[in-house]
Amino acid sequence: MRIDNIVLLWIGIVLFAVGCREKDRRAVDISGIRISMPVERLESELFACKSEAEVLDFLKRHPMLPAVYFLDLPGDTEELAAQLYEAISNPALTGFKEQLDSIYADFDQTVAHPLENAFRHLKYYYPDGSVPRIQTMVTGFLGSDLFISDSLVIIGLDYFGGPAARFRPDVYAYQLGRYDRHYIAPSVMFVWAQAYNRLNPEDRTLLADMVWYGKNFEFVKHMMPSTPDSLIIGFSQENLAKSWNSQTDIWAHFTENRLLYEQVEQKKQKYIGERPFTYEIGEDVPGGIGRWVGWRIVNRLVETQPDLRLQDLMANDNARRIFEDSGYKGQVD
Repeated sequence: MRIDNIVLLWIGIVLFAVGCREKDRRAVDISGIRISMPVERLESELFACKSEAEVLDFLKRHPMLPAVYFLDLPGDTEELAAQLYEAISNPALTGFKEQLDSIYADFDQTVAHPLENAFRHLKYYYPDGSVPRIQTMVTGFLGSDLFISDSLVIIGLDYFGGPAARFRPDVYAYQLGRYDRHYIAPSVMFVWAQAYNRLNPEDRTLLADMVWYGKNFEFVKHMMPSTPDSLIIGFSQENLAKSWNSQTDIWAHFTENRLLYEQVEQKKQKYIGERPFTYEIGEDVPGGIGRWVGWRIVNRLVETQPDLRLQDLMANDNARRIFEDSGYKGQVD
């Protein structure tokens, strides 16, 4: 993380202390909560098909696949069946699928169990919350990386093979690190958070967008309290450390340039959009730094108001009040 070993040690101590405090604060007893979250490994069923007709029958047994997962593919179900059969007949894809079977040998530990525990936490905070079915697929990137609804989650395992995978998704290099199996559960829960995250549609400020992201990240941390922040926000550990130790300067940039109440979309995207770096601040500052600052604001509010319930935080659509009550001014504490 750092050039100097002494600085590295200090960063480790600070992050460890903060991490322990956050983990203890969010730890709740879910031992008595039981849920049913079936997982269907559909890729095995698909690759077992021996003809187009069998693939077509497979799609008819799973009608949600053509309805929601293969939306970018033109044509009807018969054409989709033909395209899928051609794909699974390709030795390169069958070899890739075999490699993914090896990569996901720990599927239960890295994907299924984290998701199950996350939804057990969801039931703790929101007893009426829904628990989805989980389906997995491998298609050689013909489908989506993730489809998420309130009743069904479809995971394209081929997208999340990680750096050892023979084939990788066609995304920018700075995004590629997040396409690893360890990011699947946090990514699902980030989307799930949005159903509980109230926002004020009249507030179009950058601050509102930042706080919205911050509330989503805080929700994920409550659902997955032992998960490293890097997996939740999608920053590397090195970039997290840089952001943490540079936040006084980062905050000064936001305040000196009067960005918090900026409403021009193009300007806002420079701080919350997908970018390799936030060039306006410096090449050492990760892209989307506004999302991280939004989490710092929300996290500081939670830290300083220990009686604040997650449900009340998520229901609060007043971003300015959240910011003011947090007392955040770029301080490292």
